[in-house]
Amino acid sequence: MSESIAEMVIPGTYIEVRAEGLISVGSIATGNIGVVGTASRGPVNTIVPIGGYAEAIDAFGAYDPFGTPSFTGSPLTLTRTIEQLYAGGAGSVYAVRVSNGAPVAATADVAAAGAQTGFRLTAADAGTWGNTIEYTVVNEGTNADPNWALTLTAGPVKETYHGASVTAVHDALVAGNSRLVQVGAASNGASGFDTVSTPTALTGGLDHPNIGSSDIATGLAALATETINILVVGGLGSAAARAVVGAHLEQTENDAHERIAILGASASDRSTVQTEAGEVSDKRIVLVAPGMLATDAASGKTVTLPPPYLAAVVAGKLSALAPEISLTNQTVPLADLDVHYNTPTLKSLLLDRVLLVRPKFGFQIVRGITTDTGAFKQISVRRVVDYAKAGVRSGADPYIGRLNNARVRAALKATLDGFLSQMVLDEMLVSYQLDVSATRAQEIAGVAVVSMTLAPTFSIDFIRVTMTLQ
Repeated sequence: MSESIAEMVIPGTYIEVRAEGLISVGSIATGNIGVVGTASRGPVNTIVPIGGYAEAIDAFGAYDPFGTPSFTGSPLTLTRTIEQLYAGGAGSVYAVRVSNGAPVAATADVAAAGAQTGFRLTAADAGTWGNTIEYTVVNEGTNADPNWALTLTAGPVKETYHGASVTAVHDALVAGNSRLVQVGAASNGASGFDTVSTPTALTGGLDHPNIGSSDIATGLAALATETINILVVGGLGSAAARAVVGAHLEQTENDAHERIAILGASASDRSTVQTEAGEVSDKRIVLVAPGMLATDAASGKTVTLPPPYLAAVVAGKLSALAPEISLTNQTVPLADLDVHYNTPTLKSLLLDRVLLVRPKFGFQIVRGITTDTGAFKQISVRRVVDYAKAGVRSGADPYIGRLNNARVRAALKATLDGFLSQMVLDEMLVSYQLDVSATRAQEIAGVAVVSMTLAPTFSIDFIRVTMTLQ
């Protein structure tokens, strides 16, 4: 029978189960990172969950050399940023590839004997990753008993397809579900092939990585409804990203998907950082400086990366910390910074609400602050408040549609009280006050009122010592 009694017609025992007292707050994510950037392969404007840097390479391809990118002035940013996220300690990353237009897949025409039309190979993913695919076609049999072998290679991946004719090799490719290419229709199917003994690359793959703010906005839109706590824009400074990121943060907060953005300054010099700091004041935006030195996997050289990549390291570090733990004095894994600010510059930029990293016991974050000029300077306080909002929402939503009477409101209060008291035990809150009520008019209107006063725990940024000598 139903656990709520709708009607009693047939004689018997009818039991009503009131389970409101069992409702509790479920698990709350605190370290999910969303990142947008350019890449050499993978779907565009589509979320791809990533569990490690190796998975990022599989999904989006390796990045190009920072100093000599495939598209002049626009090195690929997504996998390079994910590399720094995981260096900082990231766990769950939700990545979105963006581009300035539709990427183009690399192709190659495999010729039938006598330079006749055979079939076209098209890279499985659009972008310059396809230009790394090479193929050979050789006859491993005899002219009387041909056994053509088409071999495809891309990095560690190698695929070989055999057949006695163009049609046979074509059909083997279709049946083999190649990870590297798609194959077009075959012509001159009874023929053999022109031998290609030297590995020959597919050509024509394009990424369109010269993105602008509208491309970033489209990528961010894909992340809007995902459970994201920390947002990063790969490779682009705050001057290019802050407007669309700010709009995205406003929208997601209104839609109950709160998050914090960690942005880097466009350059490391003091004037640029100060200018960009003066143009943003937002409790959900963190501005990071300076840049960093890192080993470029594509070239094997040490390169200077701009501040957005240090922002990725900071974001990875933040994702690994509990909400109440401050970034202040936390160490981050770096080879070196591109600029070591002197003390006057550090003071000036801190007053401008910039999150800085300095050499001290390795490399330390000076203060974990947002660009806000009000009460939410400390990132940890903003995260604690977001955690409380998510928990209260999770605990209260199951009560929607239940009876608006004293018993159910008491159960709602017990659910929220259990959650908030745990936040006190976890030292996220110093204390709280909670009340759940409804006047008769509010009951008629279907409204239950939850009133909370929270006292978040602030971290120690300064220790003032007074020494009295006797």
